[in-house]
Amino acid sequence: MAAFDSSSHKTIEKTVEPSTSGWVSDVDHGAETELHRTLSTRHITMIALGSSIGMGLWLGSGTSLANGGPAAIFIGYILSGTMIWAVSHSIGEMAVMYPLPSAFVQWTSMFVDPSAAFALGWSYWFNYFIVIANELQAVNTVLTFWTDKVHVAAWISIFWVVIILINVVGVKFFGEIEVISSTIKFSWIIVVIISLIVVSAGGAPAEGPIGFRYWNSEPFTNGFKGFLSVMPTCIFAMSGSENCALVAAETTNPRKSVPRAVGSMWLRLSLFYVLGSLMITITVDPMNQDLFGASGVNASPFVIAYRNAGLAPLAHIMNAVIFISVVSTGSISGYGGARTLMGMAHLKIAPKILGKADKAGRPLAGLGVTLLIGGGLAYLNVNNSGAEVFTWFSNLTSLFTLFGWGMICLSHIRMRYAWKLQGRHPSELPWKSWTYPYGAYWGLLWCILLIIAEFYLSLWPLGGSPNVKDFFANYISVVAIVVIYLGARIYYRGSWWIDASTIDLDGLRRFYSDRDLEAKGEKRGGILGKVVGAITD
Repeated sequence: MAAFDSSSHKTIEKTVEPSTSGWVSDVDHGAETELHRTLSTRHITMIALGSSIGMGLWLGSGTSLANGGPAAIFIGYILSGTMIWAVSHSIGEMAVMYPLPSAFVQWTSMFVDPSAAFALGWSYWFNYFIVIANELQAVNTVLTFWTDKVHVAAWISIFWVVIILINVVGVKFFGEIEVISSTIKFSWIIVVIISLIVVSAGGAPAEGPIGFRYWNSEPFTNGFKGFLSVMPTCIFAMSGSENCALVAAETTNPRKSVPRAVGSMWLRLSLFYVLGSLMITITVDPMNQDLFGASGVNASPFVIAYRNAGLAPLAHIMNAVIFISVVSTGSISGYGGARTLMGMAHLKIAPKILGKADKAGRPLAGLGVTLLIGGGLAYLNVNNSGAEVFTWFSNLTSLFTLFGWGMICLSHIRMRYAWKLQGRHPSELPWKSWTYPYGAYWGLLWCILLIIAEFYLSLWPLGGSPNVKDFFANYISVVAIVVIYLGARIYYRGSWWIDASTIDLDGLRRFYSDRDLEAKGEKRGGILGKVVGAITD
């Protein structure tokens, strides 16, 4: 069978033999790097459920509430949720068939264009280390709730080391940490929803009935522009949801684990983002000066809701969960950044050393570069306010994320087009999304529209007049993407699209037998794992 060499883009001949492990042995496709397949369905499902829940939701929603108002933040999360839901289904089809270490980059190189893959790979890596910096600087904001005696640089340094250790100890250890973290976040959000409904209804000791008071008084605090200003934070909050595609390369059976992770996506979208954002809109005043980004203590709106209600113990627990979330998101960003660099090295668009892993399956060079730069950037918070740094970073990240989501959807569209053009039927896919083609086109359309909307907001910022500094501070991501892409176009030359009739659909593909690699009785991480498994099976 013809196979595709991901490092040279040349076709080689290699025989694919059946494996006794449940899938047919890999061809030379880049998934056969020095990574080890040590993560199970339980790991990937819980990572998909809770890995990206961090500063964007727990803290950034306070800035969004103040800038946009209760209706704006609620609508913003619904719109962003439909986008990542569509993107996750595109990921599902491709990750089952092509579980590669830097999935999005290699899919783009296969189905769209090497220049686009070059721009995507480097911009996505920028995105990962920016998220690390943002989460590390958030640690100071979270811990200041308890004490302001420790210097911000000390907190950043301590938890920079913690994130490094989580990634360096081993992939299995990293997976278990993420399972524990996601279980805590997932369990706590149920408590949040129930308790804040009670608070809004007047069941708290320090507050009477609130109902939809803030919706009725001012649903949009700054009109349409205020709504647009909410979108970068909503996108930032959901960025990282696509990491299950990267984890697929180190999962024993993607055909089982990836669809379950995709199927569980609605749980996170509905519980964390939609219902979670609704709870703060009915319990926290958008004009509260203690909200993150205002002039007060800069606390999470969830913490403020409990504190105003006279529920101090719940406020402390909430802050502890936020702390765990922030460290977890920083950790998985280090994981994603290292794997992205590894895949790019195999495509020869990053230094060769970044494609290496040690005997334990750890890409130490990629981890080192990603964590070093991400941690270093976090020290910007030493001389600037946390909310100001958050705004810079979230704007940068949201644009990189939109570009990444758009390319995932476009790669899916192109993959299906090549599949049909070459005379294959959708029933031959190892897993088929029922949302195609509408989901992929929906995700791509909104990514384009929101990149245009953020251009408008960068040129005419909320509460300010047009100026060069704010424009480049908020829109430099797109400028970087365009420059990198055009530079790659000059290098690669050739057509703007890969000819779909020449795409090798089997070279990088993983083939499966009818045997299920993982036993049906696999442990699913306690009661929560059993609930998730029952819902998503």
